[in-house]
Amino acid sequence: MDLNADLGESFGRWRLGDDEALLRLVTSANVACGFHAGDPTTLVRTCAAAAERGVRIGAQVAYRDLAGFGRRFIDVSADDLYADVLYQIGALDGIARSVGSRVTYVKPHGALYNTVVHHEEQAAAVVRAVAAAGALPVLGLPGSAILTAATALGIPTVREAFVDRAYTPEGTLVPRTTAGAVLTDPAAIAQRAVRMVTERNVEAIDGSVVATEAESVCVHGDSPDAVAMAAAVRDALAGAAVELAPFVS
Repeated sequence: MDLNADLGESFGRWRLGDDEALLRLVTSANVACGFHAGDPTTLVRTCAAAAERGVRIGAQVAYRDLAGFGRRFIDVSADDLYADVLYQIGALDGIARSVGSRVTYVKPHGALYNTVVHHEEQAAAVVRAVAAAGALPVLGLPGSAILTAATALGIPTVREAFVDRAYTPEGTLVPRTTAGAVLTDPAAIAQRAVRMVTERNVEAIDGSVVATEAESVCVHGDSPDAVAMAAAVRDALAGAAVELAPFVS
């Protein structure tokens, strides 16, 4: 099972998350590409640290929304979104290669991630950009429009589950504006992770049970206790005899 986290999200004097600590725990790093967060110096530093530890680097592409941290829907045209995503992948891959690594997968961030669960036009634009950038694996929510579009083009897909987010009965993420949408207790999150991986299901916010057919689980790097959460998840999965390894070589 792969363990991923969002990294490289500091910007200038604004510091977000403990990338160094998380890179000692995760197997894959979703690195910001400068559109929702991450300045060039931060991205170089993050990619270099990931390369040093053998952590796989993914391009976490987003809407052009620094002010909103990429968590606001933008009704961007398909052609503009294609170009934005292609630009982000290319920029981060150039940085990753400069430190002896490379971008090995793509994961949308924030509002874009949630939008391409159902928005077929934006999903197709993102996938078209991924195809142009080398058909890298796409990390996304099971059953989402983006994974369907990627499969149609022969692009590898990786199903993901979120250990620190609440789920709706339909298997999508509860909006952050809803009470209880973001989980914060490391012990509870660790137990949740084990259930997601070993039993392949999770309790939704209404008490129902939804399937979690995942090949990677995510801890959000911007959460205040992200390091404690990732450490607890890693230890709990190891205790359940689940081997952690990146989903790409």
